[in-house]
Amino acid sequence: MEPCMNAQKWRRYVLLFLIISAVLNPTFGVTHYSIPEEMEVGSVVANLATDLGLDIQSLTKRKMRLDVIANKKYLDVNKETGELFIVERIDREYLCPSKTTNSCFLKLDATIENPIRMFNIELEILDINDNAPHFRRDVMHLDISESTPAGERFSLNNAVDSDIGSNSIKTYYLSESEHFTIEIQSGRDGSKLADLVLKKALDREEQAVHNLILTAVDGGVPSRSGTANIIVQVLDTNDNAPKFDKESYTVHLSENSPIGSLVVKLNATDMDEGQNSEIIYAFSLYTSEKTQETFNLNKETGEIRVKEMINYEDFKIYDMEIIATDKGSNSLSGKCKLTILITDMNDNHPEISIKSFSGPLKEDVPINTVIAVVSVSDKDSGENGEVDIHISDDLPFALKESSDNYYELLVSEPLDREKVPEYDITITVTDRGNPPLSDNETITLELLDVNDNVPQFPQTFYKIPVLENNAPGALLSSLTAIDPDLHENQYLVYFIIEKEIVNTSMSMLFSINPENGNIYALKTFDYEIEKEFLFHIEARDSGVPPLSSNVTVHIIIMDQNDNTPLIVSPWRAHGSVVEEKIPRSTDKGTLIAKVIAIDSDSVHNSRIAYQFLHNTDATLFSLDQYNGEIRTMRMFSYRDSRHQQLVVIAKDNGEPALSATVTIKLSTVETALKTYADMTEVPLGYDIFSDLNLYLVIGLGSVSFLLLITILVTIVLKCQKSKPSKAAPLCRNSVISERNSTIADSTLVSNDAYWYSLFLAETRKGKLVVRQPVPKGARYIVSSLPRSTGMTETSDSAASTLQAM
Repeated sequence: MEPCMNAQKWRRYVLLFLIISAVLNPTFGVTHYSIPEEMEVGSVVANLATDLGLDIQSLTKRKMRLDVIANKKYLDVNKETGELFIVERIDREYLCPSKTTNSCFLKLDATIENPIRMFNIELEILDINDNAPHFRRDVMHLDISESTPAGERFSLNNAVDSDIGSNSIKTYYLSESEHFTIEIQSGRDGSKLADLVLKKALDREEQAVHNLILTAVDGGVPSRSGTANIIVQVLDTNDNAPKFDKESYTVHLSENSPIGSLVVKLNATDMDEGQNSEIIYAFSLYTSEKTQETFNLNKETGEIRVKEMINYEDFKIYDMEIIATDKGSNSLSGKCKLTILITDMNDNHPEISIKSFSGPLKEDVPINTVIAVVSVSDKDSGENGEVDIHISDDLPFALKESSDNYYELLVSEPLDREKVPEYDITITVTDRGNPPLSDNETITLELLDVNDNVPQFPQTFYKIPVLENNAPGALLSSLTAIDPDLHENQYLVYFIIEKEIVNTSMSMLFSINPENGNIYALKTFDYEIEKEFLFHIEARDSGVPPLSSNVTVHIIIMDQNDNTPLIVSPWRAHGSVVEEKIPRSTDKGTLIAKVIAIDSDSVHNSRIAYQFLHNTDATLFSLDQYNGEIRTMRMFSYRDSRHQQLVVIAKDNGEPALSATVTIKLSTVETALKTYADMTEVPLGYDIFSDLNLYLVIGLGSVSFLLLITILVTIVLKCQKSKPSKAAPLCRNSVISERNSTIADSTLVSNDAYWYSLFLAETRKGKLVVRQPVPKGARYIVSSLPRSTGMTETSDSAASTLQAM
């Protein structure tokens, strides 16, 4: 209950101190609080937000936080109420082990953002009496000669108390003794020391050993105490104690002196002789353990040397007491005090501490934006502790001093992540010692991407060749744009900009993978129908707002040799051959027939070459490989067969080449016979008055009219040149001859989609038969007028060609 009452009493003192501080010193630069140690976890120290003049509602948004001290977070701020409260038990003796000062301060830095501000908080930890005095040794042995006079003093192992002030050791008590008493002294640091004083001469024969109890009592309320046993061994006479040249020595020593360096050589003398005059040096119990660990005392020579590295920043003064003891049977001792003052050297590197760092950072951050707050310090003193700070000049950043030893790292130039995605900012601090020491700290600043780059295609125009008869879904090409941005700003989506061609949109013909830019065909293309497409593809990133660019794509359909030549002249019905009758008196070079084939492929693949596949008499007929004309090479003789069979193959120029054949049966007669031309029956399902047929009918009519006039004029002229007695035969033969000679003239050859042929069948009766084209993909029925001889098909290739058409 008593510690709780003390804590409540201290809490009232703290609140009273805060009120007085706020009234008397409202412009105090450092917020100061005082609390007793050992306060319960969760105890409220003060309302920090109110004391700092901050809006409590914005503490969470502004990310208020406290620095962590020595890896322990003793206090924290309640961001809901702004109260400063205890997070972990605070032990003053742990935080401030040194007793050189009674004050113990815990310095904190409170930091808030938006904008970044830092407040200095000084928390004074007040001592409470929570530690009892104790002795370093529970039992102290003293050897005292019986000849020691009354009033002689003996150093005792002093008690220690971690508390300070009134809570530290106040006095010592010695158990009741006839021969001894104690005398209390105060040390340099205010500590209480007890010397054992001989108040009455000893007599070893009466009592050889004296057992005493020494009690140390502190000044706390309630007081605490500790005890130690003193065993005094009474020795035989050795009546001269060693003495030093001086009672106290002061020595200056530089820090970082090499181990083994001589600090001082002490000298004590003993007036006795022999063994009683031989002296042994030792540290007294008054000398702290830290001092004994730092310096080594040679017990034979009295030399004090450096035992371990000395740091001015740890201890500036070392106090010790040296005892010189002789080797007599009843040894006597003398003592002196030695003070070693440490001189500072520039042996501490400056330190850099990053108090706040705002990273990563967007690349479009404004100039003069604070990136980090940096503090610098140096444990050395004087010029050795003064520091200069700088960063590299080639970086787009600058340092600006905000307060003592605090600097702000600012953006001084525009940043571009695409040029430099990350900066390693090395901050260097150098002190002004001789030689100067320095330290550095590197901050890695990553720049966050902003959507500031438009996707770019490597080319502005793409020409993509595509072979016809492609498979639907075939990959045509891949277009890839480049965006130097990152993440969603770099993720590109590709799509076709919609464009209609003859009521057909591009999306019905082509598709594009939105992720990788692969272009696919959605249908099979036919070079004979469509030859090229022109459209645009757009690449758009996923940034906010999105950026995009487009590119023009030209799809060119490449021809394949996929159409077999179609023989349109001489025309014959399906599954039949062409039969013709010619007079045996036909002259050499007479045109017997003309084979005409058409090919829907491109110019290169549609070039037709004609040749005989079978010729009954190779000396009788010739075939022009370019125009397909079959002419007689000589006149018929009586030895020549009356029936001749010719098989003509029409082959295109493709790779591999495609071909069609036609079989022509020729019969020789003595006189001209009337023949009937074939007629084409148009199927009911076929529209003979389509736009294309209408144009062709008009063209054929015009050409037929001119041919008819030409033929009539030619017949009239030939009949006039003939003799009267032979007029009828000659006229009849001339008609047949004219029919044969005008086949080439009566044929209309076109390089467009279809070929047409016109034949004059019966000039005497004026019968005219028009061979109509067979539309690609249509099925129809072919019939012929009754003739004197039937027609039979002998070529499987020709039949298959017609079937395919």
